[in-house]
Amino acid sequence: MPPISQKKQAPLPSARGIRRACNKELYRTVKRIKVYIPDEAVREGESLYYRKVIENLIWIHENRSNRKLLCDWWDKAVLAELAELWKVEEAHLGKAFREAFGG
Repeated sequence: MPPISQKKQAPLPSARGIRRACNKELYRTVKRIKVYIPDEAVREGESLYYRKVIENLIWIHENRSNRKLLCDWWDKAVLAELAELWKVEEAHLGKAFREAFGG
């Protein structure tokens, strides 16, 4: 019998699940920035975000219940590149993502 203090670890999400979550989060963000983003730029942004999540999957999975911490990570790892790609201000994009993601 395992010690009581051990929590049951959730399995890592599938690649498909990660991609769908990334797409959904960026879709909600785009709606909140209220600026037209061309479809090709949105797809490139989704690919960029997906790649960053895969690179940091273990850390993100371990901190999955702390949305503020995940938003802080997003600000450091994704925000600058995505703002440049979408040609929007970093502060505006960061605020929209936090509103969409809940952090």
